[in-house]
Formats: sequence, structure tokens, C-alpha cells
Amino acid sequence: MTSAEMPASSGSTFTLNPDSTNTQQTDPLRKAIGVYVTVHGHFYQPPRENPYLDAIERQPSAAPFHDWNERIHWECYRPNAFARVLNDRGEVAGIVNNYEYLSFNIGPTLMSWLERYDVEVYQRILEADAKSAQRLHGHGNAIAQVYNHIIMPLANERDKYTQIRWGKEDFRSRFGRDPEGIWLAETGVDYATLEALVAENIRFIILAPSQAQRCRPLPNQDDPHPQWHEVGGSQIDPTRPYRCYLKPTLSTSSPLSVMATSNGKTDHSSSPHEEGNTEGLPYIDIFFYDGPISRDMGFSDVVYNSHHFAGRIGSAVRGDHRPAQLISVATDGETFGHHKKGTEKTLAFAFINEFPQHGWTVTNFAHYLSLNSPAWEVELKSITAWSCAHGVGRWQDDCGCGGEGSLWHQKWRRPLRDALNWLRDQLIEIYEENGRQLFRDPWQARDEYIQVMRDRSPANVSRFLSRHQTRKLTAAEQVDALRLLEMQRHALLMFTSCGWFFEEISRPEGTQILRYAARALELAGEVAGVQLEKGFLKRLGLAPSNVDHFKHGAEIYRQLVLTAQVGFKEVAAHYAITSLFANHKPTEKRNFQSGQDAAKHSQTSHKRVYCYTANELDYQLQRMGALTLVVGHLKLVSEITWESEHLVFAVLHLGGWDFHCCIQQFTGRRDYSQLKEKLFGALQQASAAHTILAMTQLFGEEAFSLQNLFAEERHRIMRLLSQETLTRLGQLYTQAYRDNYGVLMAFHRDELAVPQELQVAAEIALGHRCMMILRSLEQDITEPQKMWNHIVELEAIATEAKHLRCRLNIPEGKQMLEQLIARLLWQLLHDANGSFNADIQQLERLIDVGDHLNIDISLQRSQELYFSCLQSQIVPLCATTLDNDEDTHHCRQLLKLGQKLAVDVAMIWNKFA
Repeated sequence: MTSAEMPASSGSTFTLNPDSTNTQQTDPLRKAIGVYVTVHGHFYQPPRENPYLDAIERQPSAAPFHDWNERIHWECYRPNAFARVLNDRGEVAGIVNNYEYLSFNIGPTLMSWLERYDVEVYQRILEADAKSAQRLHGHGNAIAQVYNHIIMPLANERDKYTQIRWGKEDFRSRFGRDPEGIWLAETGVDYATLEALVAENIRFIILAPSQAQRCRPLPNQDDPHPQWHEVGGSQIDPTRPYRCYLKPTLSTSSPLSVMATSNGKTDHSSSPHEEGNTEGLPYIDIFFYDGPISRDMGFSDVVYNSHHFAGRIGSAVRGDHRPAQLISVATDGETFGHHKKGTEKTLAFAFINEFPQHGWTVTNFAHYLSLNSPAWEVELKSITAWSCAHGVGRWQDDCGCGGEGSLWHQKWRRPLRDALNWLRDQLIEIYEENGRQLFRDPWQARDEYIQVMRDRSPANVSRFLSRHQTRKLTAAEQVDALRLLEMQRHALLMFTSCGWFFEEISRPEGTQILRYAARALELAGEVAGVQLEKGFLKRLGLAPSNVDHFKHGAEIYRQLVLTAQVGFKEVAAHYAITSLFANHKPTEKRNFQSGQDAAKHSQTSHKRVYCYTANELDYQLQRMGALTLVVGHLKLVSEITWESEHLVFAVLHLGGWDFHCCIQQFTGRRDYSQLKEKLFGALQQASAAHTILAMTQLFGEEAFSLQNLFAEERHRIMRLLSQETLTRLGQLYTQAYRDNYGVLMAFHRDELAVPQELQVAAEIALGHRCMMILRSLEQDITEPQKMWNHIVELEAIATEAKHLRCRLNIPEGKQMLEQLIARLLWQLLHDANGSFNADIQQLERLIDVGDHLNIDISLQRSQELYFSCLQSQIVPLCATTLDNDEDTHHCRQLLKLGQKLAVDVAMIWNKFA
């Protein structure tokens, strides 16, 4: 039986519950008895947001998805929230929320993206933690993560604490509880990091077995000096938790280098301390995952079959009759579904079937620790991580890790690290010098800035500033305060580990951290007037690139970082050009006669341009032949730093893809009125050259075009501008198809190769016609008769396409059809006023059409919707309708619909239908 198969069932969801007859003495959820299994998923994506827009722009390498976050989401994050358990007929017999059984951490930057992109999955993750806490007596599956994946041993002390505090607060704000454990980026650890974790009340961490140096049983009265066991070659027993003490004095053979007092703070005194006595010492508990099984999960096929996976887990069970043991494995969460397709099903079936069949208890680290306090002590190697055999060399040295056999060097890593460390230290001076004038405690303000990062509403930001300000700040001082905090945020983001992980500095990850550095440099200049870029570039110039075109880090900065910077002018140009394609109301021409009129209008014309609010204070549009000219006055406000600018824009559309846009500062109403008069006067000449000359004289040489728009809007406008051409081409292909239909049929009838031109014409014509009907179907979804007509037309197209062996390439139509089916299903299940028989027939016909059109529609969302109602609505309906012919008919129809959606309803059908 594979991970995707199980016997036919009633289709219920699955929950692991202890037998109600268990007493506390035999209940493994209350007392450490038997074998426990923990599968930990480290879910993380590097932050990909443009530092100037606070949004991810389109990434072509992730096609057909918008970006890599979105692609991995549909391959991993969502499938794990709705993991299918299939029967031997491939029908959905269960939907499991894997996060309810996985131990997991999800990086805060990824969680922020999930919250914005797919709130349903985000809520499933939060619910999974709450349900696991309910099942495991208050210990939820989720643990925190240091905020943006900084390699902690390479961070200075202050950054260590901020990373932990931001990670904790982000976790608390989402899951509604304090984290018991935390994931360290790349499991990078040293004793200074442990000291910070202890001080921040973190109870446990998870490490690789290779990171332990030696261990021993905890000292006790019978054996006050137990023998140490050297385990530096990954030989530590991972089936038990360990306690790691921060000791004030160490034996000469110990790898410990930090000295701490009982409150976790560093103590540089040299007072003697008996090595065997650990009473009163600060400590943190550590779990070491099973290294061989975890490697197999990532690099073999063991996770493609739940039976094999359980067998591999079982091979690690110790047969030494200990009362309890924990088999824990850990890997990147993206393994399940993204790196290894479909393996979220393996996990689901293992959790609800394979593991329980073996009598194993699915748990998490916090719960196991509550049952089984460490009886052993461990000492760690000095500085280590799970993905580098050279300590943390992968993030600062040419150690070879990350090359994957490539001939490329990593000599750039040390200069990059040195350059960013230099910049960080320069920014510290700026922050302290300027911050102490605005904040009572600048570093406490930075630590608590996570509260603003989670909620940038004006009211919340104002409350934050009120708590931390030295006095009531002016508007300009508030801007500077936020600039300083953003400078520090980017100073932390620029150390995100991904920038060093691979073999080349010019990869997207390296470029991204340099963009954070550039933003920090820019903010420092705006607040303090300092120019640090020259010194930074000098240091980047020492980081050699493997790509001849770039030469070194400084050239990468010039070509890939500076060119991506965005300021108020770029945002205004974006607004100006896109305004030509927006619906301006009430009229295209608006000229406000007074400041009150403008203010009144601005209250109703707020528009959001990424992380900016645009207040349109004046807007005038005139057309002359093929030319369109817009002149406007705009106030832009950054939602991040509250800085604002009044700008004047003029954009000339010469037709097609040709735009000429100019921006300048607003210098007063008189100047603005004169500028409008001159520009619209020039337009009267009906000469593009004359109008552009006038724009150049008034604005200067700098100009923006369609190419300068941010990617999303540029692509939207490109599609709009192409639509007329595409429509005309669609009509031409349709005519060619109609004129040659008989010829096409003759070729197919005689099984001859169809001329490519005719086949392409048929596919484009049928695809064009299909899209038109789908759009009509969307509009007429509330009108049954029109719906029937459209469905009949789609069926005819499907039949025609099949006869002509056409493959319709309509990805937008595929998405539309999937959404239509889900929408109709929702109406059927939740709208009591609908016409049941007609609605269900339309829905069934539409599902069949999707299949016959052969456009690979996915019924997953509809399956999830049907499954969620199966036990709560459909089964109760069937149970109460045995004596009612009409309701019995409805019940049978609903069960037939489930079969059409590939949901296992066999047992319900046999019982009720």
C-alpha cells in the first residue's frame, strides 16, 4: 500500500485521540511510555520583497506562478494544510491538516506573506497549533524562529537578542502563546547564542547530532561525577533530550568558551566551580534529530511511501527496554510537496495510520519534554551549523560548501561579510547618536519595533512612538524616528543567511541582501546626512564574482542594486502612467478651485501604490487626435516611514506602447497653473514633438516610460494594449478556421498530418471562443437559462476540439472554470433558496465539460469544500431522509456529486442510498 492509498472509508477527517479507557498511568500523552515520533518541518523562504515597495515583484523563473513563494505555496504549504489520503481508486478518503501532527517552525517573513496571500491556509496553520496543544496538554506543535534567518554565531550580541525577541513577539502575536522552543537559522549555534536564548526564556532548541561534543548522565548523589562520553562524530543518542548548562568554569578539555552566572549573564570572573556540580546553573534543553533518517528524507525515496517511511523510523527504535524513547527527524518543510512531489500524502497517511498501527505516539518536542525531563547532560562543539562541515564557514569563508561540485569559488564570502559588518557598525553609531534624541531607549525601541512591523496602521504606530519618544515629537521628528528604525530593520535583513548559502554573490539571494544594505544606506543618509556608500563599495570591490560580466561585488551593486532603487519620483511616474488605464470619476477633468475643494477630494481619492498612499489633488486629461496628455498634482505618503512629497506629473501617451512622463516637485499653485497652461497649449499644436519639447523645458531631461513601471502594472498595461490586436487576430483565425473546416475534417478523416497553419488556426479559434463563453458564464451565473445555454456551447466546443485533436492553451480559462465550479458548489451546499435539481445538474455538466475540454482543471478546492460539508451536512441529511422520497433523491444526487469530485462516499452510499 502506497502513501496515497488506503482502504475505502467513510471519508471522515482524522484526529488522533487517546483511548478514553486509558488511565493516566497508561496514557502515553500523560506519562512517558513507549515510542514517540516527532517529524519536524523547518518551513522557510528568504524574504523576497522589494525593500522599497514591501512587495514581491514577478519572478519569471517561477513561471507559471508569479514568484517562488507562490509556486512553493501551491506545491507545499497549501497541500500540507489539505493533505489528501486516497483510497485504492484514487478517491479522497480523508483530508488531513499535516500541521496538526508535524512539529514545525515557519519563518516570520514567510508567515507574513502567507497571511496576506492565502488567509485560509494561514488560519489552518494557526488552528493546527491550537488543536495540537489541546491534544498534547497545552504543548502546541509550532515553535518560533529567529526572525530573518541570521546565522546567530556571526551576529553581534545586540542583534542576537533582537532576532530572538522579534521571533518571539511575531510568534506570540500569531499563535497567542509564548514559544517554548525556537529554531536557529541553519541550526547555527555557539554558547553566546545559548546564553541569549536562556536569558529570553527559551526552553529548548533542536540541533543536528554532529553539533554535540560529549555527553554524560546528569550528576546525582549516587554518582556525583559521571563519566563523559565523546560523541563528536555524530554518535550521540538522539532518542532522549539533553540538558546543556552554561558553566562559569570549565575543564581544559571542554569546548565551552562562555562563562555565565545563574541569571544567564556573562561573568568574566575566574572563581572556581566544581565541574560535577550543576545546581543553580542556567541551562537550555536540546533535542538532536536522527541524522541518518533525516538525510534519507531529503536525499532518498523513503518519503514517497508511508509504509517504507514507518519502517525507516522503526529501524531507529532502541530495543533496550527503556520506558520511553523519542524518534525525531527534521528536514526542510518544503521537502514535503515542493522538493518531493506528493509526499505530503505520505506524511498524512503515516500520521493517521502507519504510526498508530505500530503503537507509536505522534508528539512534539515540548510535549515530550513535559513527560520526560532530561537525565543526560551535553556539551556542544564551539561553533556549528547543520549545513556546513566547517562550523559556520559557509556564511563567511571559501569553505567549498554550497558549490555542489561547481568549479566556482566562494572567495567573495569573507569580503561580503566584512563589508556588511562594517556597514552595521557604522549604522550603530548613527542610530545611537540620532536615536537618543528621539527615543528614551533606542535599543529597546528597536526590540519592540516588531509591534509596528506586524501592524503599520497609523494608530498603532502613534501608540508605539508615544511609548518610546523622549518628548512629543514633531511630524519631521516622527519621520526621522521611523527612518532610523527602518534603517535598523534593513541592517538586520541584510544578514539573512541565504545571501551566502550558494556559490555566487550575484545570485538573487546575494543581490537581495545588498538591496537591503542599499536601503539602510539611503535611510542613514536621509536622517544623518552621512555618505557611507563610497566606503561600502570600496569593501564590496574586494568580493570577486565568478561571473566575468560583474567582476566583483561593487559592480553587482551598481548594475543590480542601484538600478532597482525606487523613490517618490518613480512611484509618481507609476501612478501617472497607470492613471490613463484607471476609471477616473466623476469626470476625466478635475481642477479644484480652492484648497478646501482639494482637501475634500483627497479624502475620497486615496489610492494605494504598494506601500505608498497616493492622494490625487488635481487631475486634468485632454486628448488631441492620437495624443493624450494628463497633468496632475499628487501627494505621496510612505506607509512605512510617514515621509511625504507633493509632486507634479505630466504624462503624454503617443499611442500604443509609447509614453513620455515627467515628474517634479510641487512649488506652488501659481507655478502649477502656469505649467498646465503651457502644456495644454503645446498640445493644441497636435504635435508630439512640440508637446515633448514643452515638457522637457518645464521638467528637465529626466523622463519615464512604460519600461519604468513596476513589473505588475507594466504587465497589466501590456496585456491591455495588446488586447485589441489579439481580439483582431482571434477573429482572423476564427474566419480561417471556418473557411477551412471541411478541409481540416478531411485530413483527420483520412488520418493525414494536418498542416500546422490549419491546426493552429483551429486551436486558437476554439480557445478564443471558449474564453468568450467562460466570461459570459461568469457574468450570467445567477441566470439559470443563460447558464444552460453557455454550458451547451462549451460542450459543443469540447466535442469539436476532441474531433479535431485540438489542445486548447487557455490557462486563464482553466482558472475561471475551476473558480466557477467551486462557486456553484458553494451555492449548492449553502444556499437554501436555490433550485437544487437544476443547480446540481449544471454543476455536474460543468465538471464534465472541464474534463472533456482537456485543459487539466483541478478540483482540489471543490473537493475541500465538499469534504468540509460531508460529515457536517450531507451525512446528517442522508441519515434523516430515509422515509422521504424527495430528500432521498437529494441525498443520492449529493453522493453522486461526491463521486464525480473523486471523493470516497462508498460507505455512506451503501448505508443510506
